Amino acid sequence: VAPCDHAAAAGWNTVSEADALGKRRGEGGLFFYDELEAALLRLNPGVVAPADVPGIVQRLESLPNTIQGNREVLEWLRGHKTLYVESEKRHRNVCLVDFDNAPGNNVFQVTREWAYRNGVRKGNRADVMFLINGIPVAIVENKNPKSKDAMQKALVQLRRYELETPEMLTAPQVFNITHLIEYFYGVTWNCQRKFVFNWKEEQAGCYEDRVKHFFAHGRFLRMLRDWILFFVEDDELRKTILRQHQTRAAIKVAERCADPGKTSGLIWHTQGSGKTFTMITAAKLILENPVRFPGATVLLVVDRNELEGQLAGWVDALLGDFQGSGIAVEPANTKK
Repeated sequence: VAPCDHAAAAGWNTVSEADALGKRRGEGGLFFYDELEAALLRLNPGVVAPADVPGIVQRLESLPNTIQGNREVLEWLRGHKTLYVESEKRHRNVCLVDFDNAPGNNVFQVTREWAYRNGVRKGNRADVMFLINGIPVAIVENKNPKSKDAMQKALVQLRRYELETPEMLTAPQVFNITHLIEYFYGVTWNCQRKFVFNWKEEQAGCYEDRVKHFFAHGRFLRMLRDWILFFVEDDELRKTILRQHQTRAAIKVAERCADPGKTSGLIWHTQGSGKTFTMITAAKLILENPVRFPGATVLLVVDRNELEGQLAGWVDALLGDFQGSGIAVEPANTKK
């Protein structure tokens, strides 16, 4: 399975199928439990005590096997969930992934043939699973390049997992589908073809290079922290991921705002290129970094009523990310 081999070259430790099953404590296991328990203690000194670990793991295991549960897993990964610390008489955020200070604090693992079965229900088997600190973060489906409609078959398979074994998709945030020639990516719980994107390098490269770049530790952690968005559309929770041109634009907006020698900037988009999500993400990069942007104020201005309606739902969905961060959000209801 080529993605495993190439990811190993990018710093992901390969775990055999037998060892992975042991780490999961059976086919009904959702995590690599030893790695998860160790990370809770390693990354949360003074916050998580050994007696707290079973309860946190149980909270993770009991999340609903739905897109709502998947969003909660991402909130855990991003450090937005809390634990009450009795000695301090207050809630403290729990860290499951070290995004900034020391990426070496994280354990990156990849394994083949992730089989899930619980009880008498039909089981399924994913080709490849990637895990950080014992938590599945990416699922990969490989197809034979000689197979007709290989990519469509991979999408059908992911949809089947949602219906038959949703537990397999509760934690993973992204998926890759490949037939060893092209390499596509998207987010779990959204298999619409228009939200599946071709992974392209800045420069033309081979299949191996694309795998290594997608799973490069720093880039992958940045994707988990910043580039995955949940939003509400037609009263339904949905999920997407920024495309590469959107991430570049959001980063450049933040860099431009941090440059004291610049007072303006422009990102030019075409229709359907994802302007709104780029704008919201750029705003988050600024507002969530008070050290780099002290006292920042961000104005989101739209030019059509229907866009305002869309933004209202998306911003509301993102407000949960701002809870506890001290970021105030206020709609302007009048021109004044």
